[in-house]
Amino acid sequence: MKVPEQYRVTRGIMATDSSFGNNGIFIIPFSNRTYANVIASDGEGWEHVSVHMNSEGKQRTPTWAEMCKIKDLFWGEEETVIQFHPKKSEYVNNHKHCLHLWKPVNIEIPLPSSDLVGIK
Repeated sequence: MKVPEQYRVTRGIMATDSSFGNNGIFIIPFSNRTYANVIASDGEGWEHVSVHMNSEGKQRTPTWAEMCKIKDLFWGEEETVIQFHPKKSEYVNNHKHCLHLWKPVNIEIPLPSSDLVGIK
């Protein structure tokens, strides 16, 4: 995992600096009036980012393309990360527009053959 230091929030009550490593809040611009709010963390064997968008002053859920951009900012293009869909009894929803990306540390994530998804 890598964090885009240029977007780290370094002032205010939730401020961090590079001494916090992969942990902190990041505001990532997408366009003139759209940006991603990201909380990044690592611990207990997991790397994690949570993402929600602010567009034209309104909060919304990120698109697939936006999540892909965030994924590539925090991990390499050739790394695999996961968006879980847990069983209903394990749901946690503290923010209705937030999506999460996860990567276990030091474990290769198994993937199905790309042929099972479609034609390359």
